[in-house]
Amino acid sequence: MSLDVSVIIPAYRAEASIQRALSSVAAQTVLPREIIVVDDGSPDGTFAAANACRANLGGIDLKVFRQGNAGAGAARNRALREASSEFVAFLDADDEWLPEKLERSFKNMESNGLGLVAHNYLAVQADGATNNADCALKYREGRDPIVTLYRKGYLATATLITRRELVFKAGGFDENLRNAQDFDLWLSILASGQVRFEVFDEILMRYHVTTDSITSNTRRRVQCCMKIAVRFAPILKNRPGGVYRNLWVRTLIVHAEGFQAYRGRGEMLAAAAIVLRCAFSIAATTLKCLFNSRTTRPVFLTPQ
Repeated sequence: MSLDVSVIIPAYRAEASIQRALSSVAAQTVLPREIIVVDDGSPDGTFAAANACRANLGGIDLKVFRQGNAGAGAARNRALREASSEFVAFLDADDEWLPEKLERSFKNMESNGLGLVAHNYLAVQADGATNNADCALKYREGRDPIVTLYRKGYLATATLITRRELVFKAGGFDENLRNAQDFDLWLSILASGQVRFEVFDEILMRYHVTTDSITSNTRRRVQCCMKIAVRFAPILKNRPGGVYRNLWVRTLIVHAEGFQAYRGRGEMLAAAAIVLRCAFSIAATTLKCLFNSRTTRPVFLTPQ
């Protein structure tokens, strides 16, 4: 028996890791219907490496596509257009699922009548050191999980499963955002409060931290996160903390994360500069929100 789920994998420069990712899907206790890999213009052998795994997937249908480099959001949207299942699960080409990921996720979805589910993960550093990312703890913080999601962004994409129709209704991934386009989409799906979701307390994914990962471009990430903060501030009007308090908290968190990233790489001038920019960013985003009374975002996928 297989689950009615399409596994979405964007891949860029993933020749060395795509086999590990695909093998982790094939090792699931309950298999998905299909895997869709989109090679986002890789200059290495990613496309060939993905196709070479076809015979070792236990009968899972594998579709591999290639496109010009357009970013992870565009690659995921291409895969979503090709998907045929009711549910979609997301995995990055340099990460891996633990064997019970799909089985445990679907059990939680069905038992609790959820439209979206996620879980904790294990972060694996380049030197082999590991630490647990407790996303479920953040989900349970505060009175309103939407407010906490807006502030802290606790949904890790490679842990998440949702209905394909919800992704299409939200318009898909914003291809104009080179970072944090997944965070933007989850906010879009959940902002109305009509979709029930949960982050359950199990570690079912390994996230391999690499120096060239998409989150490593700190300046670009801060810019994208602040754009999203302004975009979704209106949804907080009638939620705990309101628009401006939550916007200010989000701004502080984004800049604090940027400071930590720069400091961790020894870029102390950049770390000092981002601290100085924080006050300006609070003022600028507050002014933008004064003239931004509703949430709008571009549409890249339309309901089918």
